[in-house]
Amino acid sequence: MIKIDGSKFKEMLAGGARALELNRATIDELNVFPVPDGDTGTNMSLTLSSAMREANACQSVHIGDIAQAFSRGALKGARGNSGVISSQIFKGFASALDGKAEMTPRLFAQCLKSGTEIAYSAVTKPKEGTILTVIRVMAEAATAAARGKKVEFPEFLKKVIDAGEEILQKTPDMLPVLKKAGVVDAGGRGIVTVFDGMYRAMMGLDLALISGESVKVQEQAEILASSKEFDTLENDYENITFQYCTEYFITHFKNETTDAAIDKYRDYLMTIGDCVLVISDTDLVKTHVHTNHPDRALKAALNLGEIEGVKIENMMEQYRRIHADDAVEEAELKENAIVSVCCGDGMSAIFKDLLADVVVEGGQTMNPSVDAILTAINSAQAKNVYVLPNNGNIILSANQAKELAKSNVYVIPTTNMPEGISALLAYDGEGDGEENYENMCSTLGSVCVAEITHAVRSTRMNGYSIKEGDIIGIHGKKIVAKSQSVSDTAINTVKKIAQDKDMLTIYYGKEVSQDEASMLVERLSGEFGDLEIACYYGGQPHYYYIFSAE
Repeated sequence: MIKIDGSKFKEMLAGGARALELNRATIDELNVFPVPDGDTGTNMSLTLSSAMREANACQSVHIGDIAQAFSRGALKGARGNSGVISSQIFKGFASALDGKAEMTPRLFAQCLKSGTEIAYSAVTKPKEGTILTVIRVMAEAATAAARGKKVEFPEFLKKVIDAGEEILQKTPDMLPVLKKAGVVDAGGRGIVTVFDGMYRAMMGLDLALISGESVKVQEQAEILASSKEFDTLENDYENITFQYCTEYFITHFKNETTDAAIDKYRDYLMTIGDCVLVISDTDLVKTHVHTNHPDRALKAALNLGEIEGVKIENMMEQYRRIHADDAVEEAELKENAIVSVCCGDGMSAIFKDLLADVVVEGGQTMNPSVDAILTAINSAQAKNVYVLPNNGNIILSANQAKELAKSNVYVIPTTNMPEGISALLAYDGEGDGEENYENMCSTLGSVCVAEITHAVRSTRMNGYSIKEGDIIGIHGKKIVAKSQSVSDTAINTVKKIAQDKDMLTIYYGKEVSQDEASMLVERLSGEFGDLEIACYYGGQPHYYYIFSAE
């Protein structure tokens, strides 16, 4: 076998998605920190489940169309840093396979190279010893293995996977935090698992668990999305999705039209339809898209140049009136709006009380998808939208949603909810876009945040010997206290963060009663007589308390 077609490629993608789903719990356990938010496997699996849903819905057997559909689904469903990076890897496949009928090992190597470059560019400060390292080495191995005539695909792909596994085992030597925890990089393990699943599907072999056991290959129809969240690209009309087949050419480009602008245009089309095909040449771009909003597609095209050869066909027998509020006129948009991601009903209420316009449920263990954040941005109906991710693992998804949004989006890189609250207090609803952004960013680091949770596995870290079930206090990325008691750990954690501070704000989680929180406040008041203490119900899961000292 020296070439694979679209049907075989779809089978391989299905095998990769299924392999990841089978192993996601094991990959989750590779989380370095022993806290209940090891969600790398879950995030990657949900991302690829969304991608596979789109690929299965694509009626074309053309390998380029299937790659585009898979990439679009990954983009929509990307969750967390690992999910976003995975979506960028498969965006590289879509780019390299655009217009292609079959894929050779050499073309597969080009796909990996393109995906590696796009993935690295998506991360502000790429760190070696992560999924990025693994995919880069796999791409390099693919380039070397593809040299020669009539290279057999099975042997080629096996060499690529072996190279990935080899570098994966070296990730602890690149990142001391991995070596201390005794694990390999979770994202790297996830991407190797995906390609191993692709290889096994190509060969008709059983899928493999990381533990070494094997699982019978299941039909593609059984690869279902794990998430039931609302999908903005679906409508409520008896499961019929996109009504108009829209085709046209873009010619006579504007001076400011670049390759990056065309890429952004393609990404935008993916948010309003499916079966997207954007083929660019030196002097024209051919577009094909199934969408309920051909006007939006044409408007986006006019930003690049002139339009010729427009053909719009109604693919449904009955005409439906498209919701009037689907297209919001520029004049109706308010000036500014806030979108905040937060976890817990109490925290959600706090952000709403502070006039956040849209609150997205999410945080530890449940990172919202790019599509969910994009939906929130669009529903804010404002010219300027400020997004508070409030979690380090959501910032990348927020930035990807920013690239797809029509509004001016400012992502404030908040890594926890107290930082988000601090940034929101600096927000001026009537203020200038850039000025607001600078003021909100300037608050980052002004609060000292710590969290109390339980250890989900035994480890040794930061000088502490941690056993599963221990109550631990975390400040930044370090464990600063541990005991068998929630209140004792809380007291010892506050001692580490509240020195020379004037104010301590406590947010207690859903596993803590109001009486327990009040008792903790009494103990803290006795320990820190000069410290002003405020206590609020946060309702956050997994974390007994979140402290903010300033």
